[in-house]
Amino acid sequence: MTIDNKKKWKVYNEWAWTESLICTHEDYAAETEVITKIIKEKLKTGGNKLLHLACGAGGNDYTFKKTFTVTGVDISPGMLEIAQKLNPEAVYHLGDMRTFQLNETFDVVAIPDSIGYVTTKEDLKQVIANAARHLKPGGLFVLTAHTKEEFKANNFVYTGSDGETHVTIFENNYILESDPSTYEATVIYLIRNKDKLETFSETHTIGLFKRETWLDILKASGFDVHQSRADDFYDKYLLGDGQYKQTIFTGSLVSF
Repeated sequence: MTIDNKKKWKVYNEWAWTESLICTHEDYAAETEVITKIIKEKLKTGGNKLLHLACGAGGNDYTFKKTFTVTGVDISPGMLEIAQKLNPEAVYHLGDMRTFQLNETFDVVAIPDSIGYVTTKEDLKQVIANAARHLKPGGLFVLTAHTKEEFKANNFVYTGSDGETHVTIFENNYILESDPSTYEATVIYLIRNKDKLETFSETHTIGLFKRETWLDILKASGFDVHQSRADDFYDKYLLGDGQYKQTIFTGSLVSF
């Protein structure tokens, strides 16, 4: 399964350190502030405990922690190591978002990124049901996703440097004719240190679900669902005339 592959992909392990060069916490700030504003508007519990699933290198958490007490879960040790250094105030756990169990509940469970690594409906049901189990009554679940109806193939470029090491990443998204329920995200890394150049590439399979599927699974897990637009988070990385439309799904836990 694709989630399990994150344990071995270089992007999330050996090359996880490049995250801080090509996408700093300032780059995450605008996106995270939009999500934080939505949470403040819709949260009914009055608390501030936030659980971030698939938290990666903690870029979102740098902004989340200004408002919330943050706990993160990710399947990649490489990413968690970076997240803990960036956000020593947060608590991080190694775990699979389908099956982890923390034995505590939160006011908010958030997946602002990485839900695409869920590629089957059964896995998606597991993730959303597990999120519900970790929410207080009236707690809020928020996730950002692209729907199958709106998704288009795109190309992206990300660059960054610390003065000595320069990183350029090209990403191509391609919808598979053989399996239109997924798309391939192929990344090509160019890492240059002085006159030495290293390159590598990986192809990740990302899930595509219809809007109806998202709504049905969220409602079946006990959520009262609302939708907001998020169509410009990746604009500065897009090449050409591409569009990367996303939806922010929010759900208050009304029953489980």
